[in-house]
Amino acid sequence: MTIEKTLSVQKREGSGKGPAGRTRTQDMIPGVFYTAKGDNIAVQAPALPLEKMYTEMGRTAVFNLEIDDNGTKTVHPVMFWEVQKHPYKKAFTHVDFYGVDLDKEVKVDVPIEFVGVARGVKLGGVMETYRESVRLCSKPLDMPKKVTIDVTDMGINDSVTVETLALPENVKAVFDKNFAIVSVFSKSKDAAEAAE
Repeated sequence: MTIEKTLSVQKREGSGKGPAGRTRTQDMIPGVFYTAKGDNIAVQAPALPLEKMYTEMGRTAVFNLEIDDNGTKTVHPVMFWEVQKHPYKKAFTHVDFYGVDLDKEVKVDVPIEFVGVARGVKLGGVMETYRESVRLCSKPLDMPKKVTIDVTDMGINDSVTVETLALPENVKAVFDKNFAIVSVFSKSKDAAEAAE
C-alpha cells in the first residue's frame, strides 16, 4: 500500500497567540507536527487544502506531510491527531499532525457506521447503540477508515460486542472488558434486563 495524498505546509516561526493569530489572517492554519521520535515542529497549513484533506482522510488514514523549511522540503507520513474548530464558524483554528512509523502499530478511535434494519426491530423490538467509535490497533496503513456493522440479522435480545466485531485482517480492537456496541431489545426493556 502506498500513500497517495500529500499536504504541503510551511515551517512556522514563533509560537503563542500573536503569531498564530497573524497566521490565521493569511488563510493559513497554525499547527504542530509531532514526529514519531517525539520532537515537535511548528507549521502552518493553507486552510482550504487542509480542510479538504481532513474531510477525505478523517483521523484514521495516513497521508504525507511535506514541510517547507525556507526552501528545504522534507516529507513525513502522518495522521491527523487533533483538530480545533471555531465555535460557530466551520473554520479550523489549529491542527496537530502525528508522525507515524509505518512499521509500528498505532491506536486510533475509528468511527462506527450501522447499516440495515434489524430483524428484531421489524418484529417490534427497539435497537440501542452504545458507541460511536471503537479503539483499534494496527499498523498505520492497515487502519480502516470506519467500522461498518450490518444489523440486518439481529433478532430481539441480540447484541454485537467488541469481542465479536468483524474487523479487517491485522486489525484488533483495544479494550479491557468486553462491551456491547449495539443491542436489540423487546419493547419491554425493563423485563428484558430483569430476565438477564
